[in-house]
Amino acid sequence: MESKFKLPTETVELPSKGLLYPEGHPLSSGTIEMKYMTAKEEDILTNQNYIKNGTVVDKLLQSMIVTPINYDELLIGDKNAIMIAARILSYGKDYPVNLGAGEQIVDLSQFEHKQIDESIYTRGANEFSFTLPHTNNLITFKLLSHGDEKRIEQEVKGMQKINKDNITEATTRLKHIITSINGSTDRNDIREFVDFGLLARDARALREEYNRVSPDIDLTFTYVDSDGTEREAVLPITVTFFWPEF
Repeated sequence: MESKFKLPTETVELPSKGLLYPEGHPLSSGTIEMKYMTAKEEDILTNQNYIKNGTVVDKLLQSMIVTPINYDELLIGDKNAIMIAARILSYGKDYPVNLGAGEQIVDLSQFEHKQIDESIYTRGANEFSFTLPHTNNLITFKLLSHGDEKRIEQEVKGMQKINKDNITEATTRLKHIITSINGSTDRNDIREFVDFGLLARDARALREEYNRVSPDIDLTFTYVDSDGTEREAVLPITVTFFWPEF
């Protein structure tokens, strides 16, 4: 139901520029509309059930997104940028962090999107080809969405219920990333390949290629240490990110 109260909104640019969403998708424009935090969102942030099951940030983002989308279809890099935007819209751009050299105030508005080579993208298609360097197997792979991440988490938890010592997150993730092996899109072929045919060094090369083509927000920044040395760090996302009073 549409609210009778007019709330301020902001247009947020997506790292993917919308290039990897199908034509006609609400995010294919490369932007998303978000509203400022209200008392309703503060209720979400203090909901103990959401906090306990780890869904509180996703519930918050879903509530602040105005553009009508299927949240599960959000690419992870775009979701990361939306999370930074949500923090700025909620509590402002200044984020205090402790880096061992006293408190540093980080300006969240300084973070820019990764530079991407748009020529490697086929508009509307989330699929990339890659020849594994050590075995010459040809694969295609996709970039993960929020929905993919949920399915991976559920699958890993299911395997651990069967055997708590069975840590399968790395291989499970690869099974969801890879969409074909030497022309075969059969999921059983892909799973068998990951389990028995994928060399560790080819897996590493694939992860590097995945990171290279993934649109995202670059969360590295520089700060001056207590001894006057300029250092580089990755923004730590701690409990104070959406709960500054803590």
